[in-house]
Amino acid sequence: MAATTSRKGYILSVATLGALFFVFGLVSWVNSILVPYFKVSCELHSEAQSYLANFAFYISYLVMSIPSSVLLNKVGFRRACRYGLWVLAFGALLFVPAAMTRQYWLFLVALFTMGTSLSILQTTANPAVTVIGPLESASRRISIMGVCNKFAGIIAPLLFAALVIHPGDEAVMAAVQDGSLVGAAKDAALGSLIRNVIPPYIGLAVILFLFSLIFYRPVIPDINPSKENAAGAGEGTERSSILAYPYLVLGVLALLLHVGSQVISVNTVIGYGQSMGLTLSEAKIFPSATLFCILIGYTAGIALIPKRLSQQTALKICTVTGLVLSLCAVLIHGEVRFFGLTTDISIWFLVLLGIPNSLIYAGIWPLAIRRLGKWTNLGSSLLVMGLCGNAILPLVYAWVADRTGSLATAYWVLVPCFLYLIYYAFSGHKIEYWRKSK
Repeated sequence: MAATTSRKGYILSVATLGALFFVFGLVSWVNSILVPYFKVSCELHSEAQSYLANFAFYISYLVMSIPSSVLLNKVGFRRACRYGLWVLAFGALLFVPAAMTRQYWLFLVALFTMGTSLSILQTTANPAVTVIGPLESASRRISIMGVCNKFAGIIAPLLFAALVIHPGDEAVMAAVQDGSLVGAAKDAALGSLIRNVIPPYIGLAVILFLFSLIFYRPVIPDINPSKENAAGAGEGTERSSILAYPYLVLGVLALLLHVGSQVISVNTVIGYGQSMGLTLSEAKIFPSATLFCILIGYTAGIALIPKRLSQQTALKICTVTGLVLSLCAVLIHGEVRFFGLTTDISIWFLVLLGIPNSLIYAGIWPLAIRRLGKWTNLGSSLLVMGLCGNAILPLVYAWVADRTGSLATAYWVLVPCFLYLIYYAFSGHKIEYWRKSK
């Protein structure tokens, strides 16, 4: 039901939520350039070490999703958003002592703190998008939020590189990596390099705090999902446990593998480009290109679904296409030149993965959350917990890369992910009970 009472209030609500989803994208997708940046500036010695940054950020979804749901039910939407933005600002400020001391573990604490805040904000914002207006237009609002999120993801690595990587920094990074810069000179150069993150993250903290002031005003209704989904009508009341819904449990695993495989294709692509001889400034284009492809897929979904293509059919097409592109990325190699960059063609298959990846999340969620009744809120929290795949799968990728000594070989990790997603799209979501009734 619509919680706003006027057209102006509705537009303000959608705009405010769009800004919130923009913040999600800006903070989340910058990790694609933070990972290789930390690897040099904090002198990390393995792929697995560098991807701990990604792990620290996203594992908070596993830890904090259910507590975030409890917080939302207790304090309501606006206060939960304020608290989430304050925690996000605090996490940004933790970059200051981390940079001053050049301690990687402090950066991990800062990233975990920021991930915790996004867990709170994601748990509060997603139900808000559904209930601020008519139910029949909810998919349109969800698409708008997705565009805001992915647009932020496109500009995040480019903006970070512009603000943090100064003229001459590329030469310092190269000198550290080839061993020509050593001793006190190296420590001084790396200290100067890592302190470049301080001004933008202080600026981010200030912006987040100012943005939180919006939620002191009734621009958006103070939604409480426990009341909006009161008492659980429908099939959800029949079952004694949330785990009695196979399509939900299988859907959580599907979401975990989807987001994990998606973040691999975005957050590892800079390192893969650098392995082909590109500099960090040159390789920064690849995450933005991948997210641009996601945006293309999202736009196609808005145009085609549901008038010309059902959401379920789109999910089937996207999972199969994702498998094909993953196999192309690991099996097809050869030098090509696009956009002034000479690379192996496999990196462009990873970029194109953004198109099918765009609609998989939206396909899994409704299939997994349907007919849960009184378990809807807890089911939503479990699905949000599935976002911890962003933390787990990149570490698996890094482990394979370290063991094989090949970043290209490590992309085989994507293949079983898409095989399972195909299973869920075609048959897993249809399983209503763990055992067939006699």
